[in-house]
Amino acid sequence: MTRFTSILSAAVLVAVLVGAADEKKPVAKGAKAVAAPKPTPPKGPESYRVKFVTSCGDFVVEVTRKWAPRGADRFHEAVTGGFYDECRFFRVVPNFVVQFGINGDPKVQRKWRLANLKDDPAAGKSNLKGMVTFATAGANTRTTQLFINIKDNKFLDQMGFTPFGKVVEGMTAIAKINAEYGGKANQGVIQSEGNAYLKAEFPRMDYIKTARVVKPKAKKKATK
Repeated sequence: MTRFTSILSAAVLVAVLVGAADEKKPVAKGAKAVAAPKPTPPKGPESYRVKFVTSCGDFVVEVTRKWAPRGADRFHEAVTGGFYDECRFFRVVPNFVVQFGINGDPKVQRKWRLANLKDDPAAGKSNLKGMVTFATAGANTRTTQLFINIKDNKFLDQMGFTPFGKVVEGMTAIAKINAEYGGKANQGVIQSEGNAYLKAEFPRMDYIKTARVVKPKAKKKATK
């Protein structure tokens, strides 16, 4: 994956969102056993919300399954399985995206990283500010890595990046995510060494404490 600067072309910007499928390294020993994802994710709700509690504040993502059914189902499967807990925001690209979704436990990550999803057809939703989308390494390669658009990135729409959800609360928290490391963290090393590597080399990197499905807020009753 490439680093971002304000003068990079759109093509290089997209490279930031590509999963490092070729960065395969030995998995660290001693990681706890966790069930692997199902070949086809179980069908999730047509709409649901996920609250992320992070080191820089909380935010809520609302998922609409019809936008990207396979992506929405995988996200629900991963969240309910606790996959995103303790995940680091390993790439923060100013005026572009925040990216995350590599599990801090190498053994867990190994089980999920090859569980590729088929692409979802475009549903007319654009990569606008706050939209949440899977990163890819090409056609039909989505697994667990996600990015949050922190500005309007409409040029991604024609490149196979299909949003499945939107941040509906907490964009101010996302704006506080530490960007000092940019894209310096090496995905291959994250895959093999997990959070031990990130904590040692990038000690101020922000992270997800928990990600949980939550009930939507009750609608206020109209007053007479």
